Amino acid sequence: MSSAQRKDDHVRLAMEQQHAREAGSPFDEVAFVHHALAGIDRDEVSLATTFAGITWRAPLYINAMTGGSAKTGAINRDLATAAHESGLAIASGSMHAYFKDPSCAETFRVLRTHNPGGFVMANVNATARVDDVRRALELLEADALQIHLNTAQETPMPEGDRSFGAWAGQIERIAAAVEVPVIVKEVGNGLSRQTVRALAGLGVRVADVSGRGGTDFARIENGRRALGEYGYLHGWGQSTPACLLDALDAPLPLLASGGVRHPLDVARALALGASAAGSSGHFLRTLLDGGERGVEALVAQLTGWLDQLAALQTMLGARTPADLAHCDVLVGGSLRDFCADRGIDTRRLAQRAGSIDTLHEMTGRTP
Repeated sequence: MSSAQRKDDHVRLAMEQQHAREAGSPFDEVAFVHHALAGIDRDEVSLATTFAGITWRAPLYINAMTGGSAKTGAINRDLATAAHESGLAIASGSMHAYFKDPSCAETFRVLRTHNPGGFVMANVNATARVDDVRRALELLEADALQIHLNTAQETPMPEGDRSFGAWAGQIERIAAAVEVPVIVKEVGNGLSRQTVRALAGLGVRVADVSGRGGTDFARIENGRRALGEYGYLHGWGQSTPACLLDALDAPLPLLASGGVRHPLDVARALALGASAAGSSGHFLRTLLDGGERGVEALVAQLTGWLDQLAALQTMLGARTPADLAHCDVLVGGSLRDFCADRGIDTRRLAQRAGSIDTLHEMTGRTP
């Protein structure tokens, strides 16, 4: 099977997952403690977020998706247009197809040509050669580099990699060789605290936990197998909220993707320590289901999310996205069980609002 056909299959199978997705999510096991006098004025709220020397106008981004075929090139063009019109950062899909076949360069290049001046991240795998990484960064005039980790995807992939031992060393070599910030992300199975700490030692600047709950690539690759014999890998890994809780004291800034459904999930992720939250499949569904008006529908969704996130910050008394990490939150259900097994004290999350010890401090007013 050609690389282009595989990329088109990924989009088709990812959309099947999106349309069949259940409503529940581990994010629903995270709840804000409501302080009825904590609210502030809307004009006091800023959506800007800064991490690892990077500043984005909002703590939201369009995460890695696709590229490598004519169909996926058109998708990337539309995603780039939406990123440009909404002012959000965007990541390419894996550029391995470009390394194998340079003729598909334009299917990735559109992320820059249709998004001039925007923040663009190039995406490569952990086995990429340094020279290829530089080519990818140059093609997109990229502002940052994503390196994805995907052992649970490669395992059921018919043509997948079966040699993972050199990944850490290659990540370290890449991080030392490039001038842009390096972000390492999972593809939907999550990063443990041990993994995040290891990445910090490899020269990585940011970790995107990309937990279970969004597109399931193990399921996608198993769906490409005639017998589907790896069905037991469906749902492998930790959820995004679990990853954030597991890495609360991480030595790296964290990004959150995987199962982000709406602005409240973004706020929840920020409250659990993320600097920004991203989505892939959810935004792709909006684009494709919108048909000829898909770009318009996606821009409306993205701008709507930003407006709603600012409204949530206003209600919660968070002047900046980082302030959400000082809000009291309750963790319940299976997520609480996960925390107990991993030695995470969730009680401190429910009693951490040092800036709102009194109602006067909550509102910023003096008695």
